[in-house]
Amino acid sequence: MTRTAPHLATLVLLTALTVLTLNMFLPALPAMQEAFGVSEQVIGQSISLYMAAAAVLQLILGPLSDRIGRRPVILGMLVIYVVASILCLLATDITVFLIARTAQAVAVGGGILSSAIVRDLYEGRGAAAKLSLIASAMAVAPMLAPMVGGAMEAAFGWNSIFMAYAGLGAALLLWCWRDLGETKASGGIAARGVSQLLGSALFWSYVGVQALGVGVFYIFLTGAPFVMVEFFGLGSAQTGLVLGSTTAGFLVGAGVSARIVERLGGMRLILFGRMLPVIGICAAWVYFAGGGVALWPLLCATLCVGFGNGLSIPSSAAGALSVQPELAGSASGLSGAAVLAMGAGLTAMATAVVGAQTTPATLLAVMGLVALGALASAGAARMLDKDVPARG
Repeated sequence: MTRTAPHLATLVLLTALTVLTLNMFLPALPAMQEAFGVSEQVIGQSISLYMAAAAVLQLILGPLSDRIGRRPVILGMLVIYVVASILCLLATDITVFLIARTAQAVAVGGGILSSAIVRDLYEGRGAAAKLSLIASAMAVAPMLAPMVGGAMEAAFGWNSIFMAYAGLGAALLLWCWRDLGETKASGGIAARGVSQLLGSALFWSYVGVQALGVGVFYIFLTGAPFVMVEFFGLGSAQTGLVLGSTTAGFLVGAGVSARIVERLGGMRLILFGRMLPVIGICAAWVYFAGGGVALWPLLCATLCVGFGNGLSIPSSAAGALSVQPELAGSASGLSGAAVLAMGAGLTAMATAVVGAQTTPATLLAVMGLVALGALASAGAARMLDKDVPARG
């Protein structure tokens, strides 16, 4: 089958499905708890089971797309997603709802396969530019989705959110049937190729840039609410604005990356994008360790984190997918699972450390150590990638 380039909007929407399915329903959790007559812990499984399934599915859907193609996997994923969303909408039993909700985790394929499709169609700097455009468009989704979900629940009830999921999935299914041709080159995958990918230090260096870079963001999101309330005395609304600072920085960084990566090259953006958070975090730590109490140095540090991630993550993702181009699906799934696993581990660590000593200096110290790890991974990628001039 010919390698047919889908519209960029198709890839953005497929990636958006992952984010929307995870967090648009969150404001409706109390209403759902009441509707099903269960405890907070039970309804909370709609998040934990979803994330666990998403981690496993990333390891399945990527390699499967390398074997049978991107198009059949995406179309099959969307069929399952629509059916699962309808079951969630109609469920009157919590067990049925949780099973269907867990099945919705197939949405994770939208993100990993969009990245693989970009690598199928573009190389090096071109792939990094397209991934940056997708990332900059997607940076808005985590901010808007809970607001939209909350408004829908207030106006029409929690079921309306799952009706929207089903409608969006059905619309995407029809659109992808029309717009998304097969982009993977003909030929299956060999076990030897997968083994080489798993054993590639270069691949894991690029993954380390992504996982540790995003990990700094997760640490901030986990520890900052405690610091905002206990140290700075902020309310929940003000805390929400502070938490949005990293997302704002990421949006700007990804936008800048999309504009300049083809001129400067991905490796330069990766290295600068990993240096900037280290510098910002260290400067803020020195301020708070010296007794400072103002909020703005922490905000500056988190803007550096977001901006640095926006610069470095799209190019590091393109680098990871370029190690074995014929295994872009497997590479995307593996890197996505690694990011999720790293995020879970670092979130638990941040909760323990910052919970024991709730100060900005403690939070920044943990963030700084992980940011240094991301910088080290970037340095390793630079040394290991012998084809940097060609790839950019």
